[in-house]
Amino acid sequence: MTRKLALLGSMLCLVVPAGSACAEDLPVRKAGLWEMRLVTSGSPVPEMTMQHCTDETVDKEMNNNVSPMARQICAKQEIKKTATGYVSDSECNVAGVNTTSHAEISGDFNSGYTVKTSSHAQGGVAGAAGRDNTMTLQAKWLGACKPDQKPGDIVMPGGFKMNVRDVDKLKALLPK
Repeated sequence: MTRKLALLGSMLCLVVPAGSACAEDLPVRKAGLWEMRLVTSGSPVPEMTMQHCTDETVDKEMNNNVSPMARQICAKQEIKKTATGYVSDSECNVAGVNTTSHAEISGDFNSGYTVKTSSHAQGGVAGAAGRDNTMTLQAKWLGACKPDQKPGDIVMPGGFKMNVRDVDKLKALLPK
């Protein structure tokens, strides 16, 4: 269960730039292969590097498909443009764990961007005292997607591969 939650959290983190705002709020990422390095502290989720093949259509689809899922689990989800990028604040509940988070998003969405998130989780696996953690997602554009990749493909550590267009598979990872 913890592994499924970590995977779901990682997948949702991948789409923070595309999924937590309206399409007109954030720029679409440059088409091609993006390397995404996720570093956390205060969390059991290990450091991981993923690759995501994307194009304009996939980024727009992710916004339309993930936002409804986020609306189901998040009571608050706001994003604002700032002088240096964007700021996002949210309050979500997954499997009885209430999480409040603040994210700062910066970068040009053509060569790279960074998402720095601090969060506090309480209840469920986080325990009554709660747990604070920070996460930094560093995304770097690598070039064209590999010949065996199609837009939407994400390759996780260990070679696990899925396509973000398979939203039903993502929803199946949510605890019932």
